[in-house]
Amino acid sequence: MLRVHGTRTKYSYEVIGMNSRLDALQAAILRVKLRHLDKWTKLRQANAVRYAQLFQMWDLSECLTLPTAPEGQIHAFNQFVIRSEKRDALRQHLSNCGIPTEIYYPLPLHLQPAFTYLGYAKGDFPESEQASQQVLALPISPQMTDQQQISVVEAIAEFYGRKK
Repeated sequence: MLRVHGTRTKYSYEVIGMNSRLDALQAAILRVKLRHLDKWTKLRQANAVRYAQLFQMWDLSECLTLPTAPEGQIHAFNQFVIRSEKRDALRQHLSNCGIPTEIYYPLPLHLQPAFTYLGYAKGDFPESEQASQQVLALPISPQMTDQQQISVVEAIAEFYGRKK
């Protein structure tokens, strides 16, 4: 449990742990992959730009909040996390379309069992609580094709009733 962030169940942290799951074999593989990191980051960034363009074409700005990088900063886009008030229904729709998504951290840190000793309660951090109910990570791998991204955005547009 300690080596996996203090969790037995995904995204439920019972104790304060660490990310210590890297064994010697994985380290050797990652050492080889490291030389590709800059290229993969650039491809993810290009995919993020393409997503933004596609979402704009479908005029989904009132339905979704897209990720942005603070001015003067560079975003690596390890994930492409959107926000939707209809997140769970949207996720189910995308799943039905064969599009994988992920909800990272569905419970804010202040509500995790590992942090109960801090004394925070539901409502103490409303912005993080709202975000935990709205965030949805879309696929953005470096190997993603234009057509795959078009399919993701078209499925989202379909969910929101947008027509071609």
